Amino acid sequence: MKEMLIFQSNMQHLAYRNADISTRHAHFSQHLNIYIYFHSRASQMILKILVHLWLALWVIFVIVFCDLFIFCVGWMHTKFYVYVAKGAARAVVSFTSYCSSGGDTRRHIYCNLKCYFYRYSKVKCYIYTGDTDATPEEILQKAQQRFNVVLPRNVEFVYLQTRTVVEAKHYPFLTLLMQSLASIILGAEALGKFRPDVYIDTMGYAFTYPLFRYVAGCTVGSYTHYPTISTDMLGRVADRVEAHNNQGFIARSSVLSTIKLGYYHLFAFIYSLVGRCAHVVMVNSSWTHGHISTLWGTTTNLHIVYPPCDTQKFKSLNSIPDKDKDPKTIVSIGQFRPEKDHPLQLRSFKHLCNIIDEELAKQVRLVLIGGCRNEEDKQRVEALKALSVQLGISDQVIWKLNCPFPQLLESVQNGMIGLHTMWNEHFGICVVECMAGGLVMLAHDSAGPKMDIITEYDGQQTGYLASDEQSYACAMKTILEASDDERDCIRRAAKASVDRFSDEVFEGSFMEA
Repeated sequence: MKEMLIFQSNMQHLAYRNADISTRHAHFSQHLNIYIYFHSRASQMILKILVHLWLALWVIFVIVFCDLFIFCVGWMHTKFYVYVAKGAARAVVSFTSYCSSGGDTRRHIYCNLKCYFYRYSKVKCYIYTGDTDATPEEILQKAQQRFNVVLPRNVEFVYLQTRTVVEAKHYPFLTLLMQSLASIILGAEALGKFRPDVYIDTMGYAFTYPLFRYVAGCTVGSYTHYPTISTDMLGRVADRVEAHNNQGFIARSSVLSTIKLGYYHLFAFIYSLVGRCAHVVMVNSSWTHGHISTLWGTTTNLHIVYPPCDTQKFKSLNSIPDKDKDPKTIVSIGQFRPEKDHPLQLRSFKHLCNIIDEELAKQVRLVLIGGCRNEEDKQRVEALKALSVQLGISDQVIWKLNCPFPQLLESVQNGMIGLHTMWNEHFGICVVECMAGGLVMLAHDSAGPKMDIITEYDGQQTGYLASDEQSYACAMKTILEASDDERDCIRRAAKASVDRFSDEVFEGSFMEA
């Protein structure tokens, strides 16, 4: 009986203890729910405060910008406006702050100036440039050597001292906005030194259009290679995809991604306003046409003018049979910039070596040809070399930095495959040149290469497209293992198709626009 009473007492004590634990657990859950609720409300409140603060800063910016613009209108009209009598010589200026650069996108500058010289005898041509360390003779000589373009008359250069203000390295944050505002400073200096009758922007400095149109009274033309902001950029931020222009810590944060998306939308709105200030807009590809027409909301004065490619120079190369090519080289041409995605080329090449025959893998080489503009580019190349060592392919990668044009032609002549990996390349002049030179081209499955260049010609395949490491490696494997006749068939179709991008076609389209 005594043992029974002790057992009942213990059971009652255990029941009271369990009830106490359940009560404590209920209290803890209640407090936890309250904490989560208030923490969520606090996060929402912080987000709203940041968004409103951001909007307030933009309103202040717009007000200050408008006031500054109105002030400039009065000051510039009294200081720089020059009356040009009917029948007098007209001045056409091309805004190309990096005209001494060897980049292929600079070739159209000299081609469109040549158009003006041949079409209009009374036109005087000028170039705004920030290449203060180069004489006019050196710039023109370099253009003749690299681009094979000879101007029939002299062109005058207007040197600008403030070019450094538009360089992205000065603006680690708000880069698009700060570079665009800085371009107004550069444009004001240019206008202060010389006021043209016709202003043609080739750098994408859309924020200078109101300055030249409404302040200086110029006719404004735009040749846009790449929109400053695109709907694809908006999509990547909205989807929180990490990229070279969307850093990881932003992509991983919903708050920062929301703020950046708002910033992009506001910038796109202002970009559309200044873009509409151009009288005539020319774009270099179907992809750019789609984005500019969407962003600027205009199609009336919007024309596709493919950039001039020196196809004849590359097509004149003597072809070497594939069986005589040893080693079998894969040639990549492009400046060492982040968006060119050279790491993808190295990883794809490594993957290729893993999936092809061992003997064939010993014969292939990857040749990287490109320009290094500054110390930042040189550091990027060193990082790429370190990656090639890490992947175990350093002995099969050949680096040709800032190589002379004859060496570039020699590499194309001896190569088998042309490689291009930039996502959303607006056009792809190097893609056209490689096809004209006889390389079987493998480019990124997006934008210009996909929409304009590597398309069927008379029902024939002109190249290959890929989008990631595996698809690039598989495409290269297909090309290497194809027969000589299969590769030659693609080469012939590709060479015939690139005549669409010749100098003559460009000149006709440019003057028609």
